[in-house]
Amino acid sequence: MSSNKEFEGITFDLPKNQSNVIKVIGVGGGGSNAINHMFQQGIRGVDFVICNTDAQALQNSGVPNKIQLGV
Repeated sequence: MSSNKEFEGITFDLPKNQSNVIKVIGVGGGGSNAINHMFQQGIRGVDFVICNTDAQALQNSGVPNKIQLGV
């Protein structure tokens, strides 16, 4: 069996010897609050990203990966 998977005509080339990559992205105030909570819980093996138009909310967050929207 090949490492390629097909789903409704779309082919995904999945590497065999690579660990999983998990990124959780929160958008806006609610999404950022959820990500902040998960980050504070110390969940490991996950990259957290928050996206918001509110620069102050981004600055006050401990999450290291931040994207300011609407700049």
